[in-house]
Amino acid sequence: LQTRFLVTGDSFTTIAFNYRMGVMTVSNIVSEVCAAMWNTLMPIVMEQPDEAKWKKIEESFFHKWNFPNCVGALDGKHILIQAPSNSGSVFFNYKGSFSIVLLALADADYRFTIVDIGSYGSNSDSGIFQNSNFGKSFLALQLSIPTPKPLPGFEDYGNVPYTIVADEAFPAKPDLLRPFPGYKRGNLPYKQRIFNYRLSRARRVVENSFGILAQRFRLYHRRLNLCPESAITVVKATCVLHNFL
Repeated sequence: LQTRFLVTGDSFTTIAFNYRMGVMTVSNIVSEVCAAMWNTLMPIVMEQPDEAKWKKIEESFFHKWNFPNCVGALDGKHILIQAPSNSGSVFFNYKGSFSIVLLALADADYRFTIVDIGSYGSNSDSGIFQNSNFGKSFLALQLSIPTPKPLPGFEDYGNVPYTIVADEAFPAKPDLLRPFPGYKRGNLPYKQRIFNYRLSRARRVVENSFGILAQRFRLYHRRLNLCPESAITVVKATCVLHNFL
């Protein structure tokens, strides 16, 4: 029953009819099992990295995606939901639908390192990041990220901070890199275009992670007929299952 809901995204009514159960029974089973999955698997497959784990992630980004000193790719994904009652426009996003946001940091192997789930769809990715516990800890240097080190082959240039790569929706900081503006118009100098290409090559890891997640769990191809709290529980379960698989 639980697998059927996550993999197909069928409504509780359809599942209840097929399994000869009440709709509320199906709803309670899905919520309880998703919560149990998160509580059981999260400490195993999504434990917050320590300094040694951050270094392993950085090595993977360098060897697989040719971007040194990178410890993750950051982006947000809108999860479509039915318009919550009396919610006004807080869940109404720029695409013209209602959603909650899955903000995720992915490693070089398409696994989610840290996730923040449930922010209003009307908020920007940058605002969600800066107001999330993850973003606040990252900006306050409280995530055990290693101290800066020189780039490979450029030791004479001094130490460079470990960094996260993101798209143009996020602010540029020494430890949060985004593309140079203007790349869509094609009027950037050669070196800046090369930098944007390399950064986008590393950043697309998180986009691919979202794609794999949506292909495995087809509920992401539908609008979830759930309240925001239940939708958050379901998304949490799919994230830890994604890492587990």
